[in-house]
Amino acid sequence: MAKAKTHYACQACGYQSAKWLGKCPDCGAWSSLVEETEAKVDEKRPAWGASGGASKPVRLREVSGEQEQRRHTGIAEFDRVLGGGVVDGSLVLLGGDPGIGKSTLLLAALDRLGLAGPVLYVSGEESLRQTKMRAERLRVEGESIHLFAETDAERVLTVAESLKPRALVVDSIQTMYLPELGSAPGSISQVREVAGRFMAFAKRSGVPTFLVGHVTKEGSIAGPRVLEHMVDTVLYFEGERGHPFRILRAHKNRFGSTNEIGVFEMKGAGLVEVADPSALFLAERPAGKAGSVVTCTLNGTRPLLVEVQALVAPTGYGTARRTAIGVDGNRVALLAAVLEKKEDIPLVGCDLFVNVAGGMQLSEPACDLAVCAALVSSLQNRPLEAQTLVLGEVGLAGEVRAVGQVEPRLAEAAKMGFQRAVIPKGSARRLEGSKLEVVGVETLSEALGAMFD
Repeated sequence: MAKAKTHYACQACGYQSAKWLGKCPDCGAWSSLVEETEAKVDEKRPAWGASGGASKPVRLREVSGEQEQRRHTGIAEFDRVLGGGVVDGSLVLLGGDPGIGKSTLLLAALDRLGLAGPVLYVSGEESLRQTKMRAERLRVEGESIHLFAETDAERVLTVAESLKPRALVVDSIQTMYLPELGSAPGSISQVREVAGRFMAFAKRSGVPTFLVGHVTKEGSIAGPRVLEHMVDTVLYFEGERGHPFRILRAHKNRFGSTNEIGVFEMKGAGLVEVADPSALFLAERPAGKAGSVVTCTLNGTRPLLVEVQALVAPTGYGTARRTAIGVDGNRVALLAAVLEKKEDIPLVGCDLFVNVAGGMQLSEPACDLAVCAALVSSLQNRPLEAQTLVLGEVGLAGEVRAVGQVEPRLAEAAKMGFQRAVIPKGSARRLEGSKLEVVGVETLSEALGAMFD
């Protein structure tokens, strides 16, 4: 009997080697190469996409350009991130930290999708009783939900072919395996092959398929990077352990924008949609306190008002600390240097702590001016006027640069009762009309004067 051929595959990047290596030559990960058995090629079995596409090349003009039909999940925030609803035949990958609410969200979505026919929920980690207990807590009736506790991907696909569900959820992709591969579930070869089988099933049958993915300690989805390239949509569930808010964000979406976010609040009965997140993030804002500034960040078409907090205190050590939560720490250090150099604000001997209330993450430079204002407010112990919004990008020369889509930002601020906005003069020139008192500034010195003098 011939000995089965084996190779060593890196579980981080997929690099293959004939012998074991302590460090992966491709990605540099240590102790990541695991021995795997090479799969035998079955010539009778068709390739992944052999039955899902056209049998011959066709002209581009002959392809139907009809818009994809979308089905609503009944969860408005989920539909927003997906681009307006679920597309038939799409393959969606949902990742997030353990216990953040991935299974809870998908089970609630299946309850709505099941109104059009049977849906299938495959659990590779929990028993049927555990899934039932979650459904009772979420008050999910589940008349059309079929539960299947299985880790063999072939059996799952066989059941899905016979049931013909309206939607399929696999929780999780790392627990599924194919017996012919011989490697352990969750290995790079298993995840890649299993995802390929589910992709072929989704494209061939038109059944929208949701895959739950584990994440590594770095925050990325475990398994080969090709997994994210194969699927149509990659969603990440984000949130801090100490905060009840959850942010659903699209990192890849072939059927919609990747800038949209969905905001949820975790309660005892499950995830609850937050229709007005700005009011929620500002609900506990302290009145008349120094170091608190409100700015507006734009996620897709949704403007969100968030509170930027700063604390400046004399350092008790030789080197001052720069701590940032919710904003880039390097950006905070850069803005502190601009304040020190251009405005003579003494921050060298002070510890700087910057935080975005509510666990939000600010990635756009339009919030630079708010960070600067919060630092100066805390240092001088001078609170900013409560109904003032601050927007603007700060350059290294101390100039305040224009930001995009200022109209929806100011409209959101006006809806929340704000009366004044300090924004770049370049944005103020393009502003056609606003209910707020708009103060246009060109330099950081002008902005600080407008806010504190």
